[in-house]
Amino acid sequence: MKATKTRAVRLTSLTEDVATVPEDAPFRARLHFLFAQIEREFEQLYLENQSLQDKLDIANATKETVVLQEPRSTAGGVLSAPSSSSALATPATQTDEVGASFLAAASSTHKSLKAKLSSATGGSKAKASNKIKAQTSRIVSSFKAPTVVSTVVREFGGHKDGIWQVAAKAGQPIIGTASADHTACIWGVESARCLLQYQGHAGSVNSIKFHKHRDLVLTGSGDGTAHIWQAAVNWEVSKKGHSSEEELDDSDEQVEDRDRVDTLRTPLCEFTGPGGHLSVVVAADWLSSMDQIITGSWDRTAILWDVETGQPLQPLTGHDHELTHVSAHPTQRLVVTASRDTTFRLWDFREAIPAVSVFQGHTETVTSSVFARDDKVVSGSDDRTIKVWELRNMRSALATIRTDSSVNRLAVSSGGIIAIPHDNRQIRLFDLNGQRVARLPRTSRQGHRRMVSSVAWAEEPLLDCDLFSCGFDRRVFGWSIVLPKDN
Repeated sequence: MKATKTRAVRLTSLTEDVATVPEDAPFRARLHFLFAQIEREFEQLYLENQSLQDKLDIANATKETVVLQEPRSTAGGVLSAPSSSSALATPATQTDEVGASFLAAASSTHKSLKAKLSSATGGSKAKASNKIKAQTSRIVSSFKAPTVVSTVVREFGGHKDGIWQVAAKAGQPIIGTASADHTACIWGVESARCLLQYQGHAGSVNSIKFHKHRDLVLTGSGDGTAHIWQAAVNWEVSKKGHSSEEELDDSDEQVEDRDRVDTLRTPLCEFTGPGGHLSVVVAADWLSSMDQIITGSWDRTAILWDVETGQPLQPLTGHDHELTHVSAHPTQRLVVTASRDTTFRLWDFREAIPAVSVFQGHTETVTSSVFARDDKVVSGSDDRTIKVWELRNMRSALATIRTDSSVNRLAVSSGGIIAIPHDNRQIRLFDLNGQRVARLPRTSRQGHRRMVSSVAWAEEPLLDCDLFSCGFDRRVFGWSIVLPKDN
């Protein structure tokens, strides 16, 4: 057994650099050493011949020349590398043919020995495999689609804890954020400043959604309630910049006044009480009519509420575990609810008696489900997949996107681009066919440093910002994304 292990250790590649071999070493080791010496000589010989051949090809590009190399012998009888003057570019003579034949035979023997010993060690195979992969990568890269230009153009900071969700306001240069620090904030995109802070919740603010036409905001919280509050901002303050010259001229009172944030503690409407949720409200959204809202909770139910009265209209039951997300269709009375039971449900309120459909396809928690164009729904899960579904076919997904990390609250643009936030701090873009579009850059200078919890597309670019992202590094980024014309 010991002898076998010794032989296995000594079966190394011929290219191994062996310094010295004792005279009393085993015969196989001495043989390997001599073969290694021969191989080094042949490799050096080949490299010099190749260099000379290149020079001759350049000098006489229109004529075929035969490069013959006479080997020199060293004192030890082993072939050594020739000098550059020994290369001949003349027609082959009989002597040259003998030398060339010797070289060909020696090279053939060398290759045969190397192939046999390499098959035992696997070293050369690994090298050849790496070369093939590198060549293949270069070939594939030449067929890649046009690159997407994506850069961070705004950064918003001020929350004292992780941020659960970000939302963009259509038609106005503001965004909203919901944070675990019990507050929600309205930010000016131009100044990257917090213009209004809502402090009406007694728990983590888990979701935020703007009203389409009015200055109203809907938030859901860990305190088991949902609130609607007035998002009236001071536009004069929002336009003020932070230039260094202004800061030098400002007095302490002016600086304090400029950095002061307006706060709001009283909601216009609070959704709670009898018939309400018994646990954390994880998400809330406006229905297309804007006169009703939908909320989802850890109590395994979703509730349809009347905005004017603040009363619950209908509980939506059926999920086996806690809900993780709710989303309403932008133009129709449709709602999707996602749950930890690995499913999401489609609720249709267009008829007097609501209909429900169950979509099964994920193997772990469905973290978000949102509507997309052409009557599609996109769902993301902790099973590291994103699935694109058609509303009329709930049996199987149209496309499945597989990634390397759990998926959080995703968003789909009006052009059909899916922005996917991940636990591993990455943000990826795919189209509705499942084709990869881009991965947003993440370096020490830009990008999130912790989990990306949510993304939101701007319906129209807000001061060069096309996409907003937030995470548990307490930061929000505004991204400028230039997509290829194909998309």
